[in-house]
Amino acid sequence: MKKVFDPRSKWFDKVNVWLDLGFQGAETDYGGKSTIHLPHKRPRKSKKNPDAKLTAAQEKHNRRHAQTRVPVEHAIGGMKIFHCLMHRIRNHLDSIIDSLFWIPAGLWNLKIS
Repeated sequence: MKKVFDPRSKWFDKVNVWLDLGFQGAETDYGGKSTIHLPHKRPRKSKKNPDAKLTAAQEKHNRRHAQTRVPVEHAIGGMKIFHCLMHRIRNHLDSIIDSLFWIPAGLWNLKIS
């Protein structure tokens, strides 16, 4: 993520970012400028804690987090059916690359509306 979005840039200033557990270090890199929302990770099973579970509040938080993220993930998957987002783009014009994203997004929004 640091390669695409430099932590020193103003990309994440005053933005709510909803991430999954694959971005564990994002709070330390981007947390000062924006609000990073991560789900809670289930604790590891051990001899001291053989029944490792999340608390009720953590489960509620994870459920709310998923309710926010799942529609976004479904929209991304729905846009991928147009295949222009799935293949390598061998073009160097930014206007065409942007169109290859905005056209499927508009078509997907038309389909779900």
